[in-house]
Amino acid sequence: MHAVILAAGCGSRMGRLTRRRPKALLRLGGRTLLQWQLAALAAAGIDEVSVVGGHAAEALPPVLRQVRNPQWLHSGPIASLRAAQPQRLGTVLLVYGDGVFHPDYARALRASSADIAITVDRRWHKLWSLRFADVLSDAETLRMRDGRLLEIGARSHDLAAVEGQFTGLVRFSARGWAQAQALLDELEPAAAQKLDTTGLLARLLRRGAAIETVAMDGRWCEVDSARDLALYRWLAYRCPGWSHDWRWAEGAA
Repeated sequence: MHAVILAAGCGSRMGRLTRRRPKALLRLGGRTLLQWQLAALAAAGIDEVSVVGGHAAEALPPVLRQVRNPQWLHSGPIASLRAAQPQRLGTVLLVYGDGVFHPDYARALRASSADIAITVDRRWHKLWSLRFADVLSDAETLRMRDGRLLEIGARSHDLAAVEGQFTGLVRFSARGWAQAQALLDELEPAAAQKLDTTGLLARLLRRGAAIETVAMDGRWCEVDSARDLALYRWLAYRCPGWSHDWRWAEGAA
């Protein structure tokens, strides 16, 4: 499995914190987000990693295998993934560069045999209620049955339509990515360029693709804003072991 970390965006909601660096280089719990991601992947036995840069890419560590998305300012995460040429990498693990996760997330997707699989946080409400006064102002629909994704990515006023939240990790086998690529090839170039991951997954569902859901319970965070970062820093310091604490004992199985 080859992991592709998407770190091209400018993180506009982070304000001055990302003026001269990618969001993946923000520090949380003593490490940068990127260092946490690389450590989690290594703990899961995944040591082939590419990082897709764009905004302030020169700040990324030079030792990494880097790919540039030259259109980062006007494109979405799927365009960044395509810049890494996943069709040449075999089984790919897409990783959003603005989150941290326990190694069990990567282990679960590495162990999956599905062509397309995502990890889903069933305890999402606990995290969202800390981040938002109204959890439905940000949460997206996600429905699943018997380990299969049924719906994703829409807004809803009904909590029953939100059975979990997508955690920013997707497994594509070579055959799974071929399905995604065929769909992208049929879109207008501008639409394909702007497409985000949940949008791609929703379109694949409408075409009848099977997408596996791997249910998880907490132990990850997405850093979407400066407020998120401040909240997680406080919780990591004051409440170790909280429901979404992503950290683990180094060297533990």
